[in-house]
Amino acid sequence: MTETTMQVAQGRFQILRFPIEKNEKLQAWDAADEYLLQNVAEKLDLDSHPNVLIINDSFGALAVALSEYKPCAVSDSFISQAATRQNLALNKIEVDTVRLFDSLVLPQEKFDFILIKAPKTLAFLEDILIRLQANLTANTQVIVAGMVKNLSASVWQMMARYIGVTTPSKAVKKARLIYAQVDMDRVVPVNPYPVYYLLENTTYQICNHANIFSHRSLDIGTRFFLEYLPQAEKYQQVVDLGCGNGVVGLIFAEKNPNAQLHFVDESFMAVASAEENFKQAVTTANACFQAGDALTDFADNSMDLILCNPPFHQQNTIGGHIALRMFEQSKKVLRQGGELWVIGNRHLGYHVSLKKFFSKVEVMVSNAKFVIIKAAN
Repeated sequence: MTETTMQVAQGRFQILRFPIEKNEKLQAWDAADEYLLQNVAEKLDLDSHPNVLIINDSFGALAVALSEYKPCAVSDSFISQAATRQNLALNKIEVDTVRLFDSLVLPQEKFDFILIKAPKTLAFLEDILIRLQANLTANTQVIVAGMVKNLSASVWQMMARYIGVTTPSKAVKKARLIYAQVDMDRVVPVNPYPVYYLLENTTYQICNHANIFSHRSLDIGTRFFLEYLPQAEKYQQVVDLGCGNGVVGLIFAEKNPNAQLHFVDESFMAVASAEENFKQAVTTANACFQAGDALTDFADNSMDLILCNPPFHQQNTIGGHIALRMFEQSKKVLRQGGELWVIGNRHLGYHVSLKKFFSKVEVMVSNAKFVIIKAAN
């Protein structure tokens, strides 16, 4: 059975993963969270009313354990923020004890401690470190925590470049901390994010914020999907599910100008990118944009078409559980006769998974690497 009680220096807390799954096999925190909390326990107590900033807390374990310090917490994940709120409530802690910020707007004040869980995307870490400059003082303690396998040399180099001299901890339970001493003479370059590129075969300048997959160019899976997007008047209400930078929905709208588009992603940076790209390229604002937990906020039997290139990881955890949940929700949200179009790597076997939820599953086109599948009620 998956452990849900986290015992750390700050106390015992119930911490759950979200969205909650039956027979959950994955824990909501890791050894890096435990190591970081143990390491900062005495340091925080030595400081009178320390101002604490937490960045990239997966499911709120850090925020819950450090709630007595009324920390700020920055995340690019809608699900992470929802999990933080629910785990605070689960532990009978007032939700507004922790001030939550999305990744697009950082808090304005100076911090004594900045605690960062190493993100999956190095570009996201770079963007955050550059934008943190106004939050640093000569005495700010900056600590990055992660599992050793996720702490590449690039993480160390970025910390040294944008903060100052780094010092590693010893590894404990395959986790490690990186301490950075603020160098007040550091020279920080202009932030290169968001990145812009010209979408091939169009005149569209595509905006990609730092935490977007393949943020410097069009990835080959999306390129393949764009070639075969459906076109028909019957598609009136359409979702770009897990929209990323919104290119799929954008090109679909170009082919189907009368459709109402709904862009949704759990990444705040993804939704911001999609909104900018759509509004720059399309003259009619026939679309809405929301950060959310897949299709949770959509009414049953409300959509004609869902376009989806499912993510295969949540934070640093790889697996097919997110895709399965998207497929199950799509079944409920689609009207009778509605369609779900999915692209994925051939080896992922999405056609088998889709048959658990849909009576009609058809491979529309494939190549050596990808397959595009249509599923219908």
